[in-house]
Order: sequence, then C-alpha cells, then structure tokens
Amino acid sequence: CFDLGFSCEKCDFETDLCKPLHELNLQPGWIRRNGRSAMGPPYSDHNGNDSAYFLSLSSQMRSSSATLRTNVFLPTDEEHVCQITFHYWISQMNGTLMVGIHKHSEDTITNIWQVSGELQNQWKANTVTINSTEKYEV
Repeated sequence: CFDLGFSCEKCDFETDLCKPLHELNLQPGWIRRNGRSAMGPPYSDHNGNDSAYFLSLSSQMRSSSATLRTNVFLPTDEEHVCQITFHYWISQMNGTLMVGIHKHSEDTITNIWQVSGELQNQWKANTVTINSTEKYEV
C-alpha cells in the first residue's frame, strides 16, 4: 500500500502492475507470478492465497541485482508524509533487499532500509516513512 497523505493506493499486481511501479517493465529480472507457477516458494501471497500475484526475481537473476523504481512523488511536509508498507520473502542466504530514496537534486540513492543474510522462507512486512523537501523516487 502506497500511503500518500490521505490517499492510500494498494499495489497487488492482480490485473497488471500498479501505478507507483510504472517502470517495472523496463527493469530486467522481475517477473509477475503466483504460488501456482511451479517456480518454487513462496507458494502463496502474504495472505495465503495461492492464486494471488506477486513479484519475484527470475531464477536467472540469482547472482546479480534487480531494481524496482516508483513514480516521482511530490515533496512531503507535516501534513503529507509518505509511508510505504510492503511484504517481502527472502529465500536465499546471500540475498539483500534494500529500499532507497533518490532525491531529484542528488545523483546517488540513499539507502533507508535493508535486510540481508536471513533465510526466512516466510512473508514479513515492513513500513518505511519518507520525508523529503523535494521530488523523489523510491
């Protein structure tokens, strides 16, 4: 769920890709699948639904990295904070999942959250809160 101020946009991949991840089709490595796809775990989404869709790294990407990039978000302020809640599954000991922010005046991506080195084999959830005085992408 992408929570921007008073609006909340769910991103569930059921019919297509959600609006915040419009550039997904340009990012190699990610595939849209469900638990019935015979690709190994997870065998359902975070609600236990085996026919619900989620994004997964393709098996060819095991040793490299892949990026998801959001649309451009407007600056935040005291009344309009940005919170992004996401569910994730790690099935490799050497995998690292990172969330970063790319402000438009900067050339680099600042890491704001990461998890690695845990073979969890279960869905977990995390929420990041973003404050930025300028336009940004996550």
